[in-house]
Amino acid sequence: MAKENEINKSTSEYILEVENLRKCFPLKKTITGKVTSELVAVDGVSFKLKAGETLGIVGESGCGKTTMGRTILKLHQPNGGRIVFDGKDITDLKPSQMRELRRQMQIIFQDPYSSLPPRSTVGGILSEPVSVHKIVPKEQIKDYVLELMDKCGLRDYYYERYPHEFSGGQRQRICIARALSVNPKLVVCDEPVSALDVSIQAQIINLLKKLQQDMNLTYLFISHDLSVVKFISDKIGVMYLGQIVEYGDKKDIFSKPLHPYTKALFSAIPYPDPAVKMNRIVLKGDIPSPANPPKGCRFHTRCPYAKPICSEVTPEYKEHEKGHFAACHLIEE
Repeated sequence: MAKENEINKSTSEYILEVENLRKCFPLKKTITGKVTSELVAVDGVSFKLKAGETLGIVGESGCGKTTMGRTILKLHQPNGGRIVFDGKDITDLKPSQMRELRRQMQIIFQDPYSSLPPRSTVGGILSEPVSVHKIVPKEQIKDYVLELMDKCGLRDYYYERYPHEFSGGQRQRICIARALSVNPKLVVCDEPVSALDVSIQAQIINLLKKLQQDMNLTYLFISHDLSVVKFISDKIGVMYLGQIVEYGDKKDIFSKPLHPYTKALFSAIPYPDPAVKMNRIVLKGDIPSPANPPKGCRFHTRCPYAKPICSEVTPEYKEHEKGHFAACHLIEE
């Protein structure tokens, strides 16, 4: 009881608290099933997220962003760490125990083409979760779904149509409506606009912001597009090779990035004025394999400012300014 009270007290102002999250995938096993080699996709990730906020997670492809989001939702079982959602520790909950929480935690997938069942109509896709979770009485389901479609910018006559009849932007609106059909508190947005045209991206991002205000939603927004993340996020976490190397408020991260990797990412943001010369930081070499990460700082093999200590000692992830965390030896200097 004391432990439960401690958890509720420590997370009272946060809807999501992640501590030292770790997720590994086995690569090789012995005949007896013992793992001899593994890929560490997420390693020691920690952050806290308040209700109604948006946390943007950025990083190169393969850094573990999507795996982290799915592990938080328990679509992957974590290998270590702690996940506290809405005051409840869900780290060790079994799939049958998670069913009650599924309504409160939803995900919008990256590809709107493959994430919708092709043989179901829009009405069927949106009605099923409402029926399964008993959101409204059976006789009110259609009216509820039509109202939800209107909120997401979908016409009522789309109700009887199939996914293949829609464009990418319309399909993503259907995916958003499906995620919101059960009135969730937390929505993981896994690169929801990366497969769309730029003009459609703006419409979807504006829709997400409007729905967040109307429904008091909390977003974990995963993307590699820094311009999109800057527009929609309140806080930003920068990931590299399974670890968050910098975390803080949006204005602090963009005005004063501390980690060399963050600076390199920001230097790649295109500027609309061709007369302005960009001081691009070009990273040399390839991203190391997460199956065999380098010793010390994982970024030292590509860092233009690396020193001998960086290849030997793992930097401590700590708060350098109020609410601004980073893991780098160079900051101390």
